[in-house]
Amino acid sequence: MTDDVALTDAEWRERLTPEHYDVLRGKATARPFSGTYGHSTAPGTYHCGACGAQMFSSETKFESGTGWPSFTEPADRENVELHEDRSHGMVRTEVTCKRCGSHLGHVFPDGPQDAGGMRYCINSVALKLDPDS
Repeated sequence: MTDDVALTDAEWRERLTPEHYDVLRGKATARPFSGTYGHSTAPGTYHCGACGAQMFSSETKFESGTGWPSFTEPADRENVELHEDRSHGMVRTEVTCKRCGSHLGHVFPDGPQDAGGMRYCINSVALKLDPDS
């Protein structure tokens, strides 16, 4: 699953629900505490909700208290891209899927220090959990 996914806007709208489209393609932020995976402790691998690329492992997931799933690192750094985000009057680092370019969330330097100090704060609707991996 290394080939890039390039779909038209109409194809993305057809493939995704309106909520998934708004977050993954429109760079919206889901409401905190609204998603399936915010408090999930289920084991497995989290994949991009748009294209299925592997993103995060449940082994690096932690409870951040923010209302969004949080991870200390990606499962494979080659599958994510980081971009400066100056929207909403802030300077943040956006996390996107390298394969399809979908918006996943943001990364902040306030995660657990014993695990590298990073907090990948990811929208629950941007993910799909595969419990078998």
